Amino acid sequence: MGQTTGTNSTAGTDSPVDPTPGSAPDVDVVVIGSGFGGSVAALRLVEKGYSVLVVEAGRRFADHELPETSWRIRRFLWAPALGCYGIQRITLLRSAGRRASGARSGGTAPAKVLVLAGAGVGGGSLVYANTLYEPLPAFYSDPQWRDVTDWRAELAPHYDQAKRMLGVTTYPKETSADRAMRAVADRMGVGHTFHATPVGVYLGRPGERAADPYFGGVGPERTGCLHCGACMTGCRHGAKNSLVKNYLWLAERLGAEVRPLTTVTAVRPAPSGTGYEIETVRTGAWPIRHRQRIRAGQVVFAAGALQTQRLLHRMRATGALPHLSPRLGALTRTNSEAILGATVPLRAARRDGVDFTDGVAITSSFHPDPATHVEPVRYGHGANLMGLLQSALVDGGPRRIRRWLGILARRPQTYLPLLSVRDWSRRTVIALVMQSLDNSLTLHYHRGRLGRRRLGTAAGHGAGNPTWIPAGNRAARLLAEQIGGIPGGSVTEPFDMPVTAHLLGGAVIGATAADGVVDPYHRVFGHPGLHVVDGAAVSANLGVNPSLTIAAQAERAISYWPNRGDPDPRPALGTAYIRIPPVPPRHPAVPPDAPAALRW
Repeated sequence: MGQTTGTNSTAGTDSPVDPTPGSAPDVDVVVIGSGFGGSVAALRLVEKGYSVLVVEAGRRFADHELPETSWRIRRFLWAPALGCYGIQRITLLRSAGRRASGARSGGTAPAKVLVLAGAGVGGGSLVYANTLYEPLPAFYSDPQWRDVTDWRAELAPHYDQAKRMLGVTTYPKETSADRAMRAVADRMGVGHTFHATPVGVYLGRPGERAADPYFGGVGPERTGCLHCGACMTGCRHGAKNSLVKNYLWLAERLGAEVRPLTTVTAVRPAPSGTGYEIETVRTGAWPIRHRQRIRAGQVVFAAGALQTQRLLHRMRATGALPHLSPRLGALTRTNSEAILGATVPLRAARRDGVDFTDGVAITSSFHPDPATHVEPVRYGHGANLMGLLQSALVDGGPRRIRRWLGILARRPQTYLPLLSVRDWSRRTVIALVMQSLDNSLTLHYHRGRLGRRRLGTAAGHGAGNPTWIPAGNRAARLLAEQIGGIPGGSVTEPFDMPVTAHLLGGAVIGATAADGVVDPYHRVFGHPGLHVVDGAAVSANLGVNPSLTIAAQAERAISYWPNRGDPDPRPALGTAYIRIPPVPPRHPAVPPDAPAALRW
C-alpha cells in the first residue's frame, strides 16, 4: 500500500488505487479526523507528494473563539443535536450484556464506562492537558504485541521526532498543587518518584509574542504562557502547542485540505473495485443534507479510538467492509484510569485565599507503585462545569452503592456543599490516576432495546477493567488531608462505572488478522488501502497520557509509506513483518536546521 493515484503510479500488490481513465479518485488519501494521529498523517503524507483531504466532524476554532470557561456550553461541550459544537465530548458506553469470547472469569470489567474525548479541528489537542510522557515499561512488553518486534527501539526515534514537533519541555515552576502532591508522595513512601511534567507549551515570557520558535520561521508566531490553568478549556492565548500550530499548520501550508463540520458516515470499496468511496454529511444538519461522496485511493482512520471503532463496526455490520478482523473491538483499554481529587470547602477556601489554578493543566506526577501514575490536574478560573461529575469517594467492593449512600447520609453537612460548584476550579486538585496493567474490555456493535444499533461494553480478554484503584483512593484521601479538603471521586464510580479521558485500543496491532485489526505497519487486515493511526491502534495500557504515543506511532506508520509514485518498500499485507528503514519525504516542511526538523 501507499502507492500514488493516477496513471503514473507504480502499482504494488496492496495498492487500492484505481488507474482506470475516467475513474481516478478525487484525492490520493482521505484522513478521517484531525487529532494526534490524523494531523501527523496529513503532514507526513503531503510531504511525500500525496494529495490529502482531512475530514473533521468538529468545527475550526481561532484562539479567541475557544470558550472562556467550561460554562460556555455551546463552545465547550459536544452535542451537535443541541447546537453544541464544543471541544469536549462526553460519551456513555452501556453494557452489551455479554462476556467476550475467550475472556477469563474473575475480572472486574464494568457494565458501563464514561468516556471523555476531544472534538474540533486539532482533535484532542484542543482540550487535552498538554502532557506528553513516554509510556511506562510494561507498555512495550504487553503480550498483545511484544513478539512482533522491539517496540522500544522502533518507536524511540519517532518519540523524539514527535517531542520536537510538539515543543515538549519540562514545566519549570512548582505550584501549590505540586507542593501538596509532593507531600502525598512522601507520605506514601515514594517521594523519590515525584517529578515535573513534560508539557507541550510555549513558555516564553508571559503574554509576549515571539517569532516561530520550532520550525525555522515557517510556523506561526507564539505567545508566552500565562500559567492560568485554562489549558483544558482551550488555550485562548496562543501558548498551547495544539496541532493547529504544528502538524496541521504545516500540512495546510503544503496543500493539505481540512474540511471541518463534516462527518463520515460510510467507507466502502469504490464501485470499480479499486480505491474507496467515503460518504459524508454536514455535522449536526437535520434533516440530513449536504451528503457527499469522495473517491480516495487510500483512507486513514484517525477519528479517535471511540469514533474510529464506531465507524469500523458499522461498516462491518452493514457489509461495507466485510473482511475486517473478528478482533475488532477487542482489547479496548481505558488506560486503567480513575479521576479522583480533593476539594476545599467554599467558606474555608475563601477565608484562606485558596487558589489551585496556577500553572498549566498538569505540572507534576508521582508513582505509588511501578504500574501506577498519579497527576494533579487543574482547570482555570471559572471553569467549574466539570465539578458536577464529582461526588463522595467510596472504595470498590460489595454493596458499593449502599456504602456510598451511607457516607452521604452520615455526613450531609460535608457532602451537600459538593453540590455547589462555585469556585470549584480554584479550590480543587483533581487526581488523575493511570496504570499500565494488562486489563481490557471489548466493544460490541449490537441492537439495543429500541432496535437501534449501538456500541456496548463487555468483559474483555485477560484481567477485567478496574472499577476502582486502591492506590488512587489512598492518594486522594491523603491529598484531602494535606489541603484541608474533602476527598472525591467521580459521581459514576459508586455504580462501578469508571471515567476515562483516554480510551484506547479496539483496532490493535497484531501479527495476523487473528491477533489484531491492523498489521505492524498500521494497515487494516482484509482491506488493502485502509489504515488506523489513532488511539484505536494503541495496543496496551500506557500508564501515562497517550497523546505523545499516538503521535509517535503515527510518525512511525507514515514513515514507511513510499513517496508518491515510488514502489512500496513494505511487504504485502498479510505477510510476516520485517523491519525496514523509513522513507525520507521529498518535500519536508521544516528546514533542516530548525529544532523540529525531520531527523530519524
